[in-house]
Amino acid sequence: MAETYKVRVTKDHLVFSSGHFISFEGDKCERLHGHNYRTAVEIENDLDPNQYVFDFIALKQRTKTITDELDHRMMLPTNSPCIAVAAGPRSVQVRFRDREWVFPRDDCVLLPLENTTAELLARYIGQRLLADLQQKHHFVPQVLRVEIEESFGQSAIYEWRGG
Repeated sequence: MAETYKVRVTKDHLVFSSGHFISFEGDKCERLHGHNYRTAVEIENDLDPNQYVFDFIALKQRTKTITDELDHRMMLPTNSPCIAVAAGPRSVQVRFRDREWVFPRDDCVLLPLENTTAELLARYIGQRLLADLQQKHHFVPQVLRVEIEESFGQSAIYEWRGG
C-alpha cells in the first residue's frame, strides 16, 4: 500500500497587496493596477521521525517572510524582454515602448522575472521557499506546490518535484 502525506498552509496573513502590470503578445502592456494576492503552500514528503511532513509553524513563517517582502510594493520584472527597469538609489525608471514611469526606490521590489504574472510569482515564491527550507532546515520536500490567487476564483499554481 502506497501512502502519501501532505501539509498545506494558507492563512489570511499569507497575503500581499501589490501593484504591477504585465506585457503580453510582445507589443501590449496593461495599465498599472494591483491585487490582494493570497498564497497557499503545500508540501508532500514522507513522515519524519516525529511523524511530521514538515512543521506547520516553520512553513508559515518561511512563507510569510517571502510574502512580506512583496507586500505594499510595486512589483517590477528585471528580466523582461520588453520592459526596461533601471534602478537608481532614490528611484526606479521603467519603460515600455513610449510609456514611462518613475517610482520611489523604497516602494519597489525588483524581481528576477520575465513578467509579474501569477504563474511566475508562484514560481518565484516556490523557488525562494525551496532554497530557504534547504538552507535553514536542511529539508528538501518530494513535492512543493505554491498557489497564488490574484482574485477570487483566479489563481495559478507552481509545482516543483524533487528528483
